[in-house]
Amino acid sequence: MEEKRESNQQRAAEQPTEDSREATDATSLTTFETSLTTDESSLTIAVDEQHTLTETGVFNESTLMVMEVSSAQPSTSPLHPVITIENDFMPDVLTVLVQTDEGDYQELMVEIEHPCYQKRFLGGYRHQLTGVEYHHAAVQTLQKKRPDRGVQLFSRDTQTVELRCQEQQCAVHVSTQMTRVGCFVSCCQDKLVSPGNYTTAGDYQEWRLRAVICLQSFVRRWLAQQKVGMLKMERDHRLAWENEQVRRRQEEKRYQMRERHQRWSNPQRQEDFNDLYRSVAKWRMMAEQQICSTLTGAEKTAALCSLVQQETQHIAAIGRLQIKAKASNHDSYVRRLLDKSAAPHRWPAAGGKTIEVDNQQIRRARELRDVYNSIIVAPESSEQRVCMLKKLRDTVQEDRCQLTEDIMGLINREVDLMKRGVRSDNLEGLRKRISTLFLQYIKKPEVNPEVSKLLEVPQSPSQKIDTLLCQSCHRVLLSTKFNLPAGSHQISRCRRCTALDSVARTRKDVCSYKNMLLRLRVEEQQLNKEARITFLLQVEDVQYLVEDVWTFCSAFKDRSDLDALDFVRWDRRRDWSPWNCILLPTEETSSHLEVKDLHKVYKAVFIRSIEYRHLLAWRHFRQNPALVEYLSSHPAAGLNIQLLSSPVSTTTDEQAAVTSSAHK
Repeated sequence: MEEKRESNQQRAAEQPTEDSREATDATSLTTFETSLTTDESSLTIAVDEQHTLTETGVFNESTLMVMEVSSAQPSTSPLHPVITIENDFMPDVLTVLVQTDEGDYQELMVEIEHPCYQKRFLGGYRHQLTGVEYHHAAVQTLQKKRPDRGVQLFSRDTQTVELRCQEQQCAVHVSTQMTRVGCFVSCCQDKLVSPGNYTTAGDYQEWRLRAVICLQSFVRRWLAQQKVGMLKMERDHRLAWENEQVRRRQEEKRYQMRERHQRWSNPQRQEDFNDLYRSVAKWRMMAEQQICSTLTGAEKTAALCSLVQQETQHIAAIGRLQIKAKASNHDSYVRRLLDKSAAPHRWPAAGGKTIEVDNQQIRRARELRDVYNSIIVAPESSEQRVCMLKKLRDTVQEDRCQLTEDIMGLINREVDLMKRGVRSDNLEGLRKRISTLFLQYIKKPEVNPEVSKLLEVPQSPSQKIDTLLCQSCHRVLLSTKFNLPAGSHQISRCRRCTALDSVARTRKDVCSYKNMLLRLRVEEQQLNKEARITFLLQVEDVQYLVEDVWTFCSAFKDRSDLDALDFVRWDRRRDWSPWNCILLPTEETSSHLEVKDLHKVYKAVFIRSIEYRHLLAWRHFRQNPALVEYLSSHPAAGLNIQLLSSPVSTTTDEQAAVTSSAHK
């Protein structure tokens, strides 16, 4: 509505202007009748359009009181009065009915502002569809005045340097002198200038094209050099990494050989002796093959008998080393046992400190340990040995029993023999019996309660233990002395009988499988501290996985060295299990664990072969009761097990055609 009101006012303001223009056009043909009233007289004259006030008698510095202008032809060229602001009868307040967003109608009061001046028309436009006229903003609103900032402003001319322009002209005008009548100009130093070839637009474009091609060739050459440099750098890094890996593997191989030779020369563990027995078996097989391939008849029989004798000598030497190592290990075991029983109770405290507490039982265990360590050490003199025996007698006299009576009898016998001057070498057996009986005395629960907590077989009959009968040696042993691999329905032999059978027959070395299981447990603990499956498996289970499921080689069929292979997760999002594992070289395990989507990295045939191995492992380990609760997490648990009877074929169509033609 405000736009319409402004438009009406504009029409009212513009209409007189157009009429005045028409009147002016009319007066160009007629004259005006003007009544002038001056300070001296009053007169009415008719003036033409070309006349001025001076010609009518109005001079300079005179006062014009009244001037009336009228048209000489009112009928044809009337003069319309201009409507002023005072003649605007627009009300001060308007009531407007406006529709709101909710669909209701609301009355609004609009105040009308009457301008006290005539607005200047600055243009506008009219909507072609609706016919609404829109004027410039300056026509509808007042001009915004800039606020006075209180700063005196100056023009640009007062802020810049004054410029001066000065024209210069050479003193001697440049001219060209030619030979003419009365003037000779020598042409000895003149030069003949011939015009060059004219360059057309096509030639210019061709030249630009050649220049662009030249620039592109140099740029592409530079880019190619950069790319080749990057490829060379990557190749050098790759070769350096491969050389480093080869060097590291060779160094590991040499370290393993040095360690193996050291274990052969000074074996201490059961794995060392198993390695020795396996080496002897390997040597015998190679020698037997050589004898069978080179000799025949009686010579072959004699050579085989000699080979059996040599093998017997090697086995006897290994047995002597085993007895020596067993004695040494027994002494170390006894020392560790006594040290643990005499160790104080420890608790962590604030500030990284440790609280140690001793009680009466710990002090008693420490006293017995010191006495035992003193009697097993070779004495420097007979007097020192007698003092040790007296201290031992005072210790065992506190508890009278058959064991203490035997110890005291042996002590009296040794003292009597030393008084008779018997050599110390002849007393070694007697001293060994005394230390053995005293060790039995220390292990009694009523004498040393702390050491009874560390024994494998509880000495107190009140403690319940799980025992099993070995079908081979017919001894009742603890359940921890037996192995329970997956798939076994009953326990027949203990670990000692199993190791003895391995030495006598198969002579298999399971040290590699044991190390593989230990590395697997450490890695799983780093990935998930709540992992349990790796601690439920035994060495025989890992041996079954490597030998029967993965056939002694990695998943890529490129490595068969068991010391350089490790088990890792097939899908890194799930915990390790026999049905979620892959056998890879040690240097490739970290790269496999970084794979997020297996289907994007490995081919479908390779994935099918890995899943087939997982099904084999799942079928075998489902017989283990300890792993039953983890089987439901395997996606193949609901599949038909009959799929296991047919392995996945990895041959292509071309290979299948060649195979079928070969059979034909």
